[in-house]
Amino acid sequence: MIKVMLVDDHDLVRTGLKRLINDVDGFRVIAEAASGEEALQQAKLNEIDIILMDINMPGIGGLEATKKLLQINPDFKIIGVTMHDDDIFPQRLLKAGAVGYLTKGSDINEMVHAMREVIANRRYICPDIAQQLALAQMQEFDSSPFETLSERELQVMIMLMDGQKVNAISDKLALSPKTVSTYRHRLYLKLGVQNDMELARLALQHGIIDKHGTH
Repeated sequence: MIKVMLVDDHDLVRTGLKRLINDVDGFRVIAEAASGEEALQQAKLNEIDIILMDINMPGIGGLEATKKLLQINPDFKIIGVTMHDDDIFPQRLLKAGAVGYLTKGSDINEMVHAMREVIANRRYICPDIAQQLALAQMQEFDSSPFETLSERELQVMIMLMDGQKVNAISDKLALSPKTVSTYRHRLYLKLGVQNDMELARLALQHGIIDKHGTH
């Protein structure tokens, strides 16, 4: 039996994935976590084979959680499952040590295929993302300005793009409002923008968000 942990801050997402995965022979969801910190605790309490990891969560976030989980056990097979289809996010997650990447638009058949691939010690990246990664390597001269952001700056940026205010972000990330404002100022400087509207326009140009403001 392949033991799976779901890491996502949305209870409905975890509930849906758990139901689908538990209906597949050979797989069982044995642990759930709503944050990176909770994932670290669960990883120490349970024998886990595969971790399905969201990136944008309260606290340390999926990127940092991936690194810390692999410090606990380098044999964990971590697959990113997120809304992000921009090449920056899978690049960051794969560099952190993940072995797969799916978007939340993937169906259960692709998810099961991905889990079987990583258990067989092969990487799996959904086709759309794989194509973007290949194109990004071919077009290094046209690299995204968002690649200059740190993981925390990227996390703050995503939350700003969701329309969240500084105080709300500080609560979710367990940071002071002043620290969040500092991160926002840094990413403004790095990206050459002056406000959230200009940030959103740049994110739209580079495919970080779509025209409806979703990422």
